Amino acid sequence: MTRDGLSIAITGAGGAGAISCGEMLLRAWAAAGGRGLLRKAFGPQIRGGEAAALLTLTDSEDYTAATHYDLLLALDWLNFERFEDEIRLADHAAVVCESPGDAPEFIKAARFQDVAFKQLAADSHPEGRSNMLALGLLGRALELPVESLCELAEQRLASRPQAYRDAARAGIEAGFELELSLPRPAPARGEPGAWCMSGNQAAAYGALDAGIRFVAAYPITPASDLLEWMAGPLEQLGGHLVQAEDELAAINMALGASFGGVPAFTATSGPGLALMSESIGLAVASETPVCIVNVQRGGPSTGIPTKSEQSDLDIALHGLHGDAPHLVLAPLDIGDCVFTTGWAVHLAAALQTPAIVLSDQFLGQSTAVVSEPRRHRAEPGQVVASDGDYLRYRLTASGVSAMAVPGDSDRRFTADGLEHNERGTPSASQTDHQQQLDKRRHKLDAHEFGEDWAEVAGEGELALLCFGSSAAAVRAAAARLARSGTAVRSVAIRLLAPLPVAELHDALEGCSRALVVEQNHSAQLFHYLRSQMGVDVPLRSYARPGPVPLNPDELCEFINQEMLP
Repeated sequence: MTRDGLSIAITGAGGAGAISCGEMLLRAWAAAGGRGLLRKAFGPQIRGGEAAALLTLTDSEDYTAATHYDLLLALDWLNFERFEDEIRLADHAAVVCESPGDAPEFIKAARFQDVAFKQLAADSHPEGRSNMLALGLLGRALELPVESLCELAEQRLASRPQAYRDAARAGIEAGFELELSLPRPAPARGEPGAWCMSGNQAAAYGALDAGIRFVAAYPITPASDLLEWMAGPLEQLGGHLVQAEDELAAINMALGASFGGVPAFTATSGPGLALMSESIGLAVASETPVCIVNVQRGGPSTGIPTKSEQSDLDIALHGLHGDAPHLVLAPLDIGDCVFTTGWAVHLAAALQTPAIVLSDQFLGQSTAVVSEPRRHRAEPGQVVASDGDYLRYRLTASGVSAMAVPGDSDRRFTADGLEHNERGTPSASQTDHQQQLDKRRHKLDAHEFGEDWAEVAGEGELALLCFGSSAAAVRAAAARLARSGTAVRSVAIRLLAPLPVAELHDALEGCSRALVVEQNHSAQLFHYLRSQMGVDVPLRSYARPGPVPLNPDELCEFINQEMLP
């Protein structure tokens, strides 16, 4: 939570509508010019069960997960104890609920406010729902127009019978009549017009905007809604989404489409990425571009599929057998999912290689109000083949050779997993193997990635290094330390493979110490950076697994106690 923010937790059992209430409240807040983040929390099971909409309403777009909540609105208390680690109340917090006597013992609040949600909703309309009453109640407390809330409910229920829409309006209006005193003032609002989207939607938009026209989909938490969201816009753009029977089929369908000349994409999470690894190696060997978004979750195995963790870095970097250089990128926030995914699509096409994009549950399933995000719109350079002298894997100065598609006259070639010569003919020659290994490595190492490899900010002898969703907590911690007189620079790495080692050394010039921050148990980024960079800059590790998101409070405490004189 920012210094001027307000944090609200809305909870309920499966089907109670806590998430719907939170989503509509954030959209109404955004329409009124507000800024905010909605993080979704679920129990450990993949289907159904308790849910929480965790809102942080702010006066800026520096979004981190709230460490404590000012207001808890509990539609019921079923399995609420599963949120004990994630929903901690501030000292001044208020709790609005139906049955205060049923609250778990760990809920300590300054005051309880008893609201008969079920009865009031039923009195408003025979089909009345408690979550719509709660939406009206919270909307009034935040001084939002009641008609804006009703219109959002109408849009959400557009495909349902009229009785449902009437019930929603009646519930919102009834809740709007109730008066709720917030434990602290709502933050100031600016001008409306910002984007309201999740990281999964942002990644999908970035991929489509960069030219993806074929998607192979196989559902997996927390990536499923990314694929679902793409289906409609993709068809409107003349593309196609195909439901695959499993992750192996999904990646191979994507490779087939790319071989045919159509920019192709798929999305998955850790278990699916493991299944795709052999075929991603095929993309490396055959130099077939493809983009794979991996929305990370807690592991190993099924792990905690509904919670966030940055524990797939190792498999993304090293999970392919043989020497298989490829691209690995990570968006730094929800808005950046647009740019980074679009950049990955472009790089995969330009370098004829697979690109893995490491998002995670925190980014993917959270919704934020953001200014119009930056997009990657550059067209990949074309490699022109000489007529009558087509060699698919020709050795070139850049390492990139011309790629024909089926139907191109006199430009047929073999593209499979076997090693090959320049023509594509399978070969066991040591010379051919060495040349093709060098080619595939060189085209990545020789490419000029520019300044987008990372976001570097601040100055000072202390550096904080991170990737992906950890960037938000790192930026907030760096700003807080700077305000207290400790100069800090932050380096949020967007391009992880190939790692721009020289640029990273430049970014750390003058630093006497650096802390690598990440959300996993085994300090994967720390060990990777140390192996690539040498020992010029002393690196220390701050690695903590999920499911609770990283926050600036814990980082500042660690730095003050362990790294400052």
